[in-house]
Amino acid sequence: MRETEYNRAKAVQYAEKWALSRNPEFYDFADLGGDCTAFASQSVYAGSGVMNYTPTFGWYYIDANDKSPSWSGVDYFYNFMTTNEGVGPFAEERGLEGLTPGDIIQLGNEEGRFYHSLVLTMVRSLRGRRTYYVCAHNNDAYQRRLDTYDYAMLRGIHIIAVRKE
Repeated sequence: MRETEYNRAKAVQYAEKWALSRNPEFYDFADLGGDCTAFASQSVYAGSGVMNYTPTFGWYYIDANDKSPSWSGVDYFYNFMTTNEGVGPFAEERGLEGLTPGDIIQLGNEEGRFYHSLVLTMVRSLRGRRTYYVCAHNNDAYQRRLDTYDYAMLRGIHIIAVRKE
């Protein structure tokens, strides 16, 4: 197995292209609990080019009825990305300051449950203050400022690299 670079530009391009519409190659899970993490997965896949087809614990999409829980589930996505030692992208949790475009941000509530995944697409600095912009599905967003969301906590998922066979 060899490690390759995660193509952040491709992940961001994908997120920007499909933020306000749906790619017909993928099922829209909006009516089944939400499409936000599936959209994040699509963006990461655009930047990684490889899936992990390990049953149950992998990260893959074949069709709406044949996908891993990590493809569309907030916590499952986080768990796969931060523990993956096999094929596919792998990541570590970081605070906002450690993220770069192409990474994923997950929002959580007061009870400690994470419920929403966003694709970080741009970071701007002005007078020492960083502003983060995201693209997302569910309440579709294109280059929306992160500070306009209402959330109690967040975690960043920084994609380190990709393993390929």
